[in-house]
Amino acid sequence: MAKAWGGRFHQVTDPRVEAFTESISFDRRLYAVDIRGSMAHATMLAHCGLITAEERDQICAHLDQIGEEIAAGSFEFRQDLEDIHMHIENALITRIGDVGRKLHTGRSRNDQVSTDLKLYTRDAIDDLDGLLLELQRAFLERCELDAGVIMPGYTHLQRAQPVLAAHYWLAYVEKFQRDRERLADCRKRVNVSPLGAAALAGTSLPIDRELTARLLGFDAVAANSLDVSSDRDYLVEFVFCLSLISTHLSTWAEEWILWFTTEFSFLRLPDAYTTGSSIMPQKRNPDVLELIRGRTARVVAAVPQLLVLLKSLPMAYNRDLQEDKLGMFGALDALRPCLELAPAIIVGAELRREKIEARLEDGFLDATALMEYLIRKGVPMRTGHETVGRLVAHCEARGCRLADVPMAELREACSLISEDVLQVLGTVNANRALQSFGSGGERSVSGQVLAWKERLRGS
Repeated sequence: MAKAWGGRFHQVTDPRVEAFTESISFDRRLYAVDIRGSMAHATMLAHCGLITAEERDQICAHLDQIGEEIAAGSFEFRQDLEDIHMHIENALITRIGDVGRKLHTGRSRNDQVSTDLKLYTRDAIDDLDGLLLELQRAFLERCELDAGVIMPGYTHLQRAQPVLAAHYWLAYVEKFQRDRERLADCRKRVNVSPLGAAALAGTSLPIDRELTARLLGFDAVAANSLDVSSDRDYLVEFVFCLSLISTHLSTWAEEWILWFTTEFSFLRLPDAYTTGSSIMPQKRNPDVLELIRGRTARVVAAVPQLLVLLKSLPMAYNRDLQEDKLGMFGALDALRPCLELAPAIIVGAELRREKIEARLEDGFLDATALMEYLIRKGVPMRTGHETVGRLVAHCEARGCRLADVPMAELREACSLISEDVLQVLGTVNANRALQSFGSGGERSVSGQVLAWKERLRGS
C-alpha cells in the first residue's frame, strides 16, 4: 500500500480508497497528449531558466521512451498511482531521480489534466471532421449513381411531393456540413491553453505560458487561472456536437431501415452490412443501421451526464471532475465506429428503381403542383388549396389519378384550367415544375451537386 502523494500524510491509503479513486483504468488513453504537454512544459522551464537545457533534454528523452513503452504495451500500470499523470511522472522520477522531480514546477495536475483533455479533444475534432467529410463524399457519390431518379418525399410519413433522389442525399450533405461547422466552432474554444494556470491562482515562478501555448499549437492562453481549474464547457459543447452528429446518423439509419422493408422496398442493402435470423432463413436484417440508431442513446446521454456533473460544483477543481472523461470517452467511442461504417453502407446500397417507379404515381404527389398552377392563373392560394383538395377526394372515390380526370371535369372545378395544366400533372411533370433555389427539381439539384463537388474538393 502507498502513502498519499506528498509529505503531508502519515498513514498509508486504504486499498479500497485506491480502488475507488483511481482513474488509470480509463484515462491511460491520454498518455500521448500528457507526454506532449509535459515536453512543452519542460521546454518552457528551460527557456525561463527554471531547469537547465541538459535537464530538459534528459526529461524529454525519457518521456519519449516512456511513451514508446506505453504504446508497445510493455509499461506497467498500477492502481496505487491513480492516474496517467502520476504514472508518467513516477516513471520519470524512477529513471532520472531529482531531475524528474523538477518537471512539475509551475503547474498542477489541475491545469495538466485540462491541457491533456483539450489536446485530446482537439485531435478528436480533427479526426471526426475527416470522417464527416468522407460521409459527405459518399452521399455526393450517390447523387451521381442515382441521377434522374425521382422519389416520393414524405412529411408525417405520408407521401407529399416528388423530389430527385439526389435531393435526399444532398439533405444529408447539408446536415453533416453543419456538424462540421459546429465542431470547427467548438475547436476555437477548445484551442485555448490552460497550461501554467496551476492549481487555481497561477504561480509566482517566472513561467512563459505563451511559449507553451505556441509549442502545443494553441491559439490563445486562458486568461483566468481560477476559471481554468473548473472549466469543462468545452467538453459539454464537444459532446453536444457529437450528440447532433449521432442524431443525424440515426435519422438516416431510421429512413433506410424503413426503405429496406418489404412494405417500402425502396432499397437493397449490401450483404456485408446485414445479418440473418437464427430461426427464419429468409431474413436479412439491417442490424448495423439499427445499432447506429441505437448507439445514439449512449451519445445523447453523455450531454446531461456532463451537465449534471458540473451542476452545483464550486469554483476551481473538485474531484467530481474526474468523471468527465467517462462521459466524453463513452460518447466518442460509441460514435466513431458509426462514422467509419456509414460511407461503405451508403455507397454499397442500391435504390430499387423499378419498385419506386411502379408506385410513383400513388399518393397524389402532383397535387401541390396543380395548386400552384392555379395560383399562377390568379386563383387565391387558399381557394386553389380547397379546389385541389376536392379533386383529390373525387379521384380517391373513383380510384384514379389527377392526370386521369377529364379536362371537362377539371374546368368544372376551376374555369381557369386549360390544356397547359398537363405540364404539371403526373409525378415527373410535378417534379420538373419545381424551380425555386434549394428545391428538389432538376435545375436546383444539379446546381447544388456541382457546388458541393467544388466545395468538398477544397476540404
